[in-house]
Amino acid sequence: MGHTVVVHEESAQEVKWPRGAGTGIGSMPGTDAAETAAIVLGELPDLPYLPELPERGVGADLIGRSCGLLVDLAVEVVPSGYRVASRPGRHYRRAVDLMRWDLDALEDARQRAGAHPRLIKTQVAGPWTLTANVETARGHRVLTDHGAVREFTESLIEGLAAHVGELRERTGAAVIVQFDEPTLPEVLAGSLPTASGYDTVSAVRAPEARDLLVKVVQAMERATGNPVVLHCCAPRPPMALLHSTGAGAISFDATTLDGAPAALLDEIGETWDSGTELLLGLVPGMEPQRWPSLKEAAGPALRLVDRLGFNRSILAERAVATPVCGLAGATGEWTRRALSLTRELGKAFVEPPESW
Repeated sequence: MGHTVVVHEESAQEVKWPRGAGTGIGSMPGTDAAETAAIVLGELPDLPYLPELPERGVGADLIGRSCGLLVDLAVEVVPSGYRVASRPGRHYRRAVDLMRWDLDALEDARQRAGAHPRLIKTQVAGPWTLTANVETARGHRVLTDHGAVREFTESLIEGLAAHVGELRERTGAAVIVQFDEPTLPEVLAGSLPTASGYDTVSAVRAPEARDLLVKVVQAMERATGNPVVLHCCAPRPPMALLHSTGAGAISFDATTLDGAPAALLDEIGETWDSGTELLLGLVPGMEPQRWPSLKEAAGPALRLVDRLGFNRSILAERAVATPVCGLAGATGEWTRRALSLTRELGKAFVEPPESW
């Protein structure tokens, strides 16, 4: 099948991670930041990441963690979730403290291991997922207030730039930013319930969604000097929209594509053909009944390439292996195996076994 090369006014930056890299999505099981940082640095030396440990509760999950980066905006926790607060309180301070402890743990683990990663990834909620999951003072989703969405986005950009600078200083590594947008499909579909639960929030139009993502992508490209990753692990990610932002890489679950519609496959093909890197989710996030072999784990990637009509060398040139999503629900034993298998997949993309 043929593919159209899409040219953007703002082209994605050249991807700088080494061929054969593997990485994780972000979340990890447990509450021990020091042990988790050591595991990540050991298993994924080419593209490690700052781990997230949501099991620690308030302020450690994706939304609370991201809120802790906001500048001149504070949140608190109410029975329905995170809500804008008039001033920083204990919930906001807890999120800030947890992030500081995570940075301390990563810095210490790196020094103990004598590791000197050239690149390190950090993850944060994208603007649509963040504003869809935080309430205004009146109890409505921030998403419903255009002015508040802009304010949140600008605050996130400012706080994230400072976070990038600190992460760079502590590790000596260049930083890659990943925006997680698991809620984006619901935002586009208008399927999120209102505060009352009797109605749904109006859908955000694709051009508006794109423009806000372009803003954060370009801001973080400037802050890091590196490409930005957009991640959406929904079964049918809005690939054309994500591609249109000019992000350097798009991360998604590749194991759900065997029955995917032709339109989505075409969008993936066009995205890959244009030079965008794909982070392919291949390794189960939860321990399966039987641990997959290297070839079984690679199967969705190999089938995708073959269906799109690309040479399999594109896996070495423009792909990174990852778990299908976060590992927060995994056992400790499977977590280590999952990251190890991810690393092995990345290497096999570059030097495929004869059995492939």
